[in-house]
Amino acid sequence: MAGKRKENLAPRIANRKALHDYFITAKIECGMMLVGSEVKSLRAGRAQLQDSWASIDNGELILHGAHIDPYEKAAIVYNHEPKRDRKLLVHKREIKKLVDQTSVKATTLIPLAIYFKDGRAKLELGVARGKQQHDKRDTIKRKEIEREVRRAMTHRQ
Repeated sequence: MAGKRKENLAPRIANRKALHDYFITAKIECGMMLVGSEVKSLRAGRAQLQDSWASIDNGELILHGAHIDPYEKAAIVYNHEPKRDRKLLVHKREIKKLVDQTSVKATTLIPLAIYFKDGRAKLELGVARGKQQHDKRDTIKRKEIEREVRRAMTHRQ
């Protein structure tokens, strides 16, 4: 097994609240510009995506409000600011497509997950439209019905 890379065991950091608060119409995978201590913290699973969002500023995609904990073992001088804005890496044609999709009223870019792919940190970004309270209740009802059906099917077998 020489030459094979060890499987990446870094956790997937998900924004579960996003699926509750928004309808996701499209998803895109993008890279992130990070410093070394941020990568170490992400590999340890020390990040939060709640209350974070992305915007397109001057033709660049920027992630706002994501919290990546400072790395404990790094020196204070070399550590990072936890809530700094981070540049996201996508092609220009994808940015143009996102500009078109977010030009619709009440549409925004919400981060859904951070994970590692081939040793690089990736962010799953969703084009989202906000849910109203009755939409959230309908979603919860539908999930409960599906759960009950699954329970009934397992008891039957």
